[in-house]
Amino acid sequence: MVFNLDNLVRENIKKMTAYSSARHEFTGTANVFLDANENSFGSPLPENYNRYPDPLQLKLKEKISSIKGVPAHNIFLGNGSDEAIDLLFRIFCEPGKDNILIFPPTYGMYEVCAEMNDIKVKKVSLTKSFQLNLEAIEAAIVANTKMIFVCSPNNPTGNSINRNDIEVLLNNFDGLVVIDEAYINYSKQKTFIPELTEYPNLVILQTLSKAWGLAGLRLGMAFAGEPIINYLNKVKYPYNINTATQQLAIEALGNISSVNNWTKTTVEQKEWLKDELLKLSFTQTVYPSDANFILAKMTEARNIYEFLSDKGIIVRDRSKIILCDDCLRITIGTPDENKQLLEALKVYNS
Repeated sequence: MVFNLDNLVRENIKKMTAYSSARHEFTGTANVFLDANENSFGSPLPENYNRYPDPLQLKLKEKISSIKGVPAHNIFLGNGSDEAIDLLFRIFCEPGKDNILIFPPTYGMYEVCAEMNDIKVKKVSLTKSFQLNLEAIEAAIVANTKMIFVCSPNNPTGNSINRNDIEVLLNNFDGLVVIDEAYINYSKQKTFIPELTEYPNLVILQTLSKAWGLAGLRLGMAFAGEPIINYLNKVKYPYNINTATQQLAIEALGNISSVNNWTKTTVEQKEWLKDELLKLSFTQTVYPSDANFILAKMTEARNIYEFLSDKGIIVRDRSKIILCDDCLRITIGTPDENKQLLEALKVYNS
């Protein structure tokens, strides 16, 4: 396979001129800023929030670069991973013409973003063991299939997708393969980031919302070859990551030890909760998980969901999704929260 990025990019995106601020264009050292029509007197807040944020988030990218081991020019930052997903559609998919492949059950925003951009979604269900059906995928790919989305570890099933199967896609598909690694911190499987130099058609999505505990900041990351990153920067809004988010993320990224401890405790609690759930008579199966949640097949899953809701305990009912009949998706909480969940389920079981 010979990958050619120019064959994928929409013609209007190639031709468009990206918005560029004066501060973005300026490369020297400045002390007086009279270019952006800001309030020069300051703001009611103690920080320097009267100034627009760095449009390319260079300091934050340098911090992420040192942690992830990938050059800053291979990093795109978005308002959550959803922004990167949406921009990929805008750059590479012609509305009303192109299509993408997804593998349900999987993360719902791939389909939502496709529909918003008038892109057809072709679905090839995972196998009963929640793995890729390579033969069916090959049959589903047509000339105007532009992107394939692989969620690994997968949401809502929790399992990692077989690495060799993903490499088959990367080696044989001449469009983009987007690997969503939102839960990679919890997985035994390694990230695909080291493979960026090997696969020019690879895009990796990660987030600070899960293991890093920064869901409230809405900061997603995309890793890809520099040409793809350049297109993402070309079409994004000029100041898509605000100053507060950049500052707080840099501060948080300096506390890796806490994140590692939380991740270790989450994995331990996941195994404990899995064992306890299997002791309940209505639990049929708890599927293997490389994420910070488990998918449990239960008799009367909807009734259990409503019972827990009445107790003020919210889980996710996935029982109407393909291959997830009678399944609840349960996030791993603190030890106290997990005990509260289990006690409530014991009451239901009695």
